[in-house]
Amino acid sequence: MTNVLKYLRELNNYSQEELAEKLDITRQSYIKYEKTGIVNDVALVKKIAELFDVDYSCIIENKIPKEYSYNVIGKESKAEESDMRINIPINNIEKFKQVFLYILNKVGAKPNIGQTVLYKLLYFIDFDYYELFEEQLMGLKYIKNTYGPTPVDFAKIVKEMENDNEIEEVRTKYFDKEMTKYLPLVESDLTCLSARELEHINKTLARLSDKTATELSEYSHKDIPWIGTEYKEIIDYDSVFYRNEATSVREYDD
Repeated sequence: MTNVLKYLRELNNYSQEELAEKLDITRQSYIKYEKTGIVNDVALVKKIAELFDVDYSCIIENKIPKEYSYNVIGKESKAEESDMRINIPINNIEKFKQVFLYILNKVGAKPNIGQTVLYKLLYFIDFDYYELFEEQLMGLKYIKNTYGPTPVDFAKIVKEMENDNEIEEVRTKYFDKEMTKYLPLVESDLTCLSARELEHINKTLARLSDKTATELSEYSHKDIPWIGTEYKEIIDYDSVFYRNEATSVREYDD
């Protein structure tokens, strides 16, 4: 059964409690709407549609938007959406896919590696590399969410990879909590990565991939780029140069 509320909530990384607060209703009321898929309050339909930038009909008819922009921070018009599906250069999309496949093949089988942990691994791979070498590795855009940095275009690109039979999404449990995991169906092509980039990825995975989602979220909350960004806004790569000892990976000259 289609469940558009759950779909939009998870895509935008809201918990049920957070979304209920955004909509100014109780968590119990929200759970009822999500469970039944029926929202018969016109004012609430308007709030939900405006929050997620979708047509009212999607909420009323409980159907997934056909043309949903995966840019969770944007408010582009329909005309603009067709040209702005993904916010990173086309060459970097393929690079992201290969890095993602490499991560899944290398550490994806660990029980703690779910979607939230993957968000943080991607973030620290990107931002640590930028701090160390002043160059972008994948060039993803990340926004500030409650549980830490979130890659803006993750959902869109991962859906493309699923459609191309490169990965498979599975739902499982980790300590009685629902977890979204991804299974790699193909090997990664590392020809798009330099030796330095691959070494950096391996070091980051060795340092962080055994941590739980909670541990990585708490670690990301100590990072100056996350701290200095407004909620739901893009995190500036250049802010890595203001990091403190808690998260900095570069040795600076006095």
